[in-house]
Amino acid sequence: MRKAAIVLGCLVFMLSPASAAPVRLLVFGDSLVAGFGLPKSDGFETQLAAALKARGHDVTIIDGGVSGDTSAGGRSRIDWALGDGADAAIVVLGANDGLRGLDPGQMETNLTAVLDTLAARKIPTLFSGMYAPPNFGPEYGRAFRAVFDRLGKRPGLLYDPFFLEGLVLMPQYNQADGLHPNAEGVRRNVARLMPLVEKLLALVRSE
Repeated sequence: MRKAAIVLGCLVFMLSPASAAPVRLLVFGDSLVAGFGLPKSDGFETQLAAALKARGHDVTIIDGGVSGDTSAGGRSRIDWALGDGADAAIVVLGANDGLRGLDPGQMETNLTAVLDTLAARKIPTLFSGMYAPPNFGPEYGRAFRAVFDRLGKRPGLLYDPFFLEGLVLMPQYNQADGLHPNAEGVRRNVARLMPLVEKLLALVRSE
């Protein structure tokens, strides 16, 4: 009887949520996720980790943010970023392509390659979109935006249309450059994205 009780206790412990390994979440992108201009404690990855922990999620953030990165840079390093394994990913790329006026067609090719890599490894992904700055004209802006809207329709992909939703042209939520959120802007962005991030985690647990 005592032996059976010990075996049962071990099984309960092994199957309990507390004993499950943390979800490894790759946050893959540019300065918007790398925390440019902010102390590490105020950056997107750190604030996201803290918000998830406060909501009871056991998540380890894999730092995949590189300031100044373009879609081409992301394409060149996605395999390396996945080297230690990931259970889920958030992809935020394209802002620097827009700032530099790079070809939207090439950006689509690069982003497709990133998303294809994640899909091939069966890694649930949240893909966040971007708008081009207006200085390259409306035609460029439409072509740029269309890339994200097309890719956002990929089967199985979670899509956030605009990473900076609610922050653009709001000085109180941005740093002096007007491009990067300040600590409060990051906090608001994390709160806005939380429902989608929790859907992403649910996809991992359903596998």
